[in-house]
Amino acid sequence: MSSEPSFTELGLRPEILRAVAEAGYTTPTPIQQQAIPVVMAGRDVMGGAQTGTGKTAGFGLPILHRLAPQANTSPSPARHPVRALILTPTRELAIQVEESIREYGKYTGLRSTVVYGGVDIKQQLPIVRGGVEILVATPGRLLDHIEHKSVYLGQVEIFVLDEADRMLDMGFIPDIKRIMALLPPAAKRQNLLFSATFSGEIKKLADELLNAPQLIEVARRNTAAETVDQSAYRVPQEDKRALLVHLVRSRNYWQVLCFVRTKHGASRLARQLEKDGLITSAIHGDKTQVARLEALTAFKEGKLQVLVATDVAARGLDIDNLPVVMNYELPHVPEDYIHRIGRTGRAGASGVAISFVDPAEEKHLAEIERMLKKKVLVHQPEDYSLEKATLAPAERRERGARTTRAPRPERSDAARAPRAPRAPRAPAVTPDESPRTTHDDRMREREEAYARNPDQPLQRPVARAFGKAPEVPMLLRKRPALPALLESTPTPQRLTDPAEPVAS
Repeated sequence: MSSEPSFTELGLRPEILRAVAEAGYTTPTPIQQQAIPVVMAGRDVMGGAQTGTGKTAGFGLPILHRLAPQANTSPSPARHPVRALILTPTRELAIQVEESIREYGKYTGLRSTVVYGGVDIKQQLPIVRGGVEILVATPGRLLDHIEHKSVYLGQVEIFVLDEADRMLDMGFIPDIKRIMALLPPAAKRQNLLFSATFSGEIKKLADELLNAPQLIEVARRNTAAETVDQSAYRVPQEDKRALLVHLVRSRNYWQVLCFVRTKHGASRLARQLEKDGLITSAIHGDKTQVARLEALTAFKEGKLQVLVATDVAARGLDIDNLPVVMNYELPHVPEDYIHRIGRTGRAGASGVAISFVDPAEEKHLAEIERMLKKKVLVHQPEDYSLEKATLAPAERRERGARTTRAPRPERSDAARAPRAPRAPRAPAVTPDESPRTTHDDRMREREEAYARNPDQPLQRPVARAFGKAPEVPMLLRKRPALPALLESTPTPQRLTDPAEPVAS
């Protein structure tokens, strides 16, 4: 008899155990062993564990177990209210969590779906309005559905915040509090908070959200998996790309997840690596959701050598047997380093994490080592001089060609001769000394200017009672008011018959 625990010992329903076995899982991870029984008992949980240790199943399996008795086949949306709400910080993580929930609960009869931004909300409205028991969402898009009145949260029994510290970093707390105001009172629902890292702000949020929670930590806080080989290279910023290309080619790396800090930097590095001959794509917040999913799918299927990403890909993404993670630029927040390198070495597998450290990033490396409570092995720079010589950035060459100035021509002796002094300017005339210009003078000057313009049409005014008015340029004429125009027009004489006598 094996001494290792199994899912059957946790008391899960047979239909859930069947789906878990078909997914290939037999032994629960430490976080799953400790969290599943507590969540099944209905208690609030504040769970922390190293990234990649199965936190999604730690709350997903007991949620399915608790809601399974309420599953039904009725087509009425009223019979399928939202009973479990799971909030995640990123679209990719939301999609991944819902896929796991759907896979584990495929024999329970429970409905689940995911809503996230970046796509047309009209595609999601019919599914949500049709009724789902388990809803996975990003905060912003969930509020959009609430405004469309397609989601009602008054019957939520279980509320989950996944990657809560990332929610704080991304500024989602105001949105989360708006959503929490629409939920049943905290005492009448179960609240679960899961994250790989904790902070003082997370503890403050837990005090507002959780009701007498049980803290579950299966490893020391803010630590990376021991199966990840961490190392670093001290290299100037301008040489990082050459070193990256050298490592990928010399070590025959494939499926390298490369992290940078900014969206613009991710797109630029991906373009440059494509020019260097590496099969590369990028994923960041400015890309459409379709483009992000296409890049992530191609990377998971092993079609890309390098995927350049911002921290949008640092949370919760599960990529089977990802071999290498590179920190092209170190994060400013040490906890983000844990999440980044946690994409490799998942579920007990081995992995490699390599960081490039510019002199300006030494302080960030020191903060990471202080958090890890150990030193990161720093390798001596390898010989990447060939790549450095052959991979001169095309953008830099083009920019240099545009900004290079032509040499100035030699000045002749005549040009070098001193110039003749300028004639002194006439003294300025003060307002008191200037001749007074009357209105008639200005009108006369304008008339003369218009007279010199052959394109200026003339208009013959209506004859006045006192005589015929002179021709005046059209633009100089003022249009008279209608009553004045009628008064100035002479009244025509009535025509009479010559045979009719005229009264004297």
